[in-house]
Amino acid sequence: MAWKIKKGDTVLVVRGKKANKGKTGKVIRVIPEKNRVVVEGVNIVKKHVKEIPNVREGGIIEMEAPIHVSNVMLVCPNCKKPTRVGFRIVEEKGLLRKYRYCKKCSENIDLVSEKQLRG
Repeated sequence: MAWKIKKGDTVLVVRGKKANKGKTGKVIRVIPEKNRVVVEGVNIVKKHVKEIPNVREGGIIEMEAPIHVSNVMLVCPNCKKPTRVGFRIVEEKGLLRKYRYCKKCSENIDLVSEKQLRG
């Protein structure tokens, strides 16, 4: 199954903690098994880490925690608005191409997959 949110996408947080709601950021990581994404600068948590000699110092570090994918919306690179994402299959030069597209401006965002047409 193709995901509507990918690594590198700019997203808007639409639900969650008041501190995070309304923030935009770039997706750093997608965790499909848990339906979660890690967004740069959003959902910052403090983690206590133990010192490992000759590797890292111990202490409290701040890091981004994953948030559920349903709490974010893709910001369309064409119209710069938060939007829902759809998929469109187009036949071009004997190939079937699947695109992600913006449901607001109806422009293609990027190519998801490509298959050779049989026959």
